[in-house]
Amino acid sequence: MGDCVFCKIIKRELPSKIEYEDDDLIVFQNINPIAPTHVLIVPKKHIINLSEVTSENQALLGKMLVVAQKMAKKLEIIDAFRIGVANGANAGQTVFHMHFHLTGGWKEKYNGDEDKA
Repeated sequence: MGDCVFCKIIKRELPSKIEYEDDDLIVFQNINPIAPTHVLIVPKKHIINLSEVTSENQALLGKMLVVAQKMAKKLEIIDAFRIGVANGANAGQTVFHMHFHLTGGWKEKYNGDEDKA
């Protein structure tokens, strides 16, 4: 946990462009975006990934989805957005502090032939 980049952002030990924060969550811009709009929704409680979630985290996970919807409105991507989460290194997880990726802002209609984010 001491080396966790997201914990350092939460503690303000590393800079970030914060879009939203409350007692449970922080939302900030991804430094390596894969879409025109790409923010990370991160619980302040350090949970490694979805495999580590317990029933006591149920309300927190629900809140993350509600905040994702609010952020989609705020960032003006409410008409087309994605929420993604990687679980484990083999799934592409690079920061081992559970988080959701909220992406959107594409200008072309998605036709299913390619993955845009």
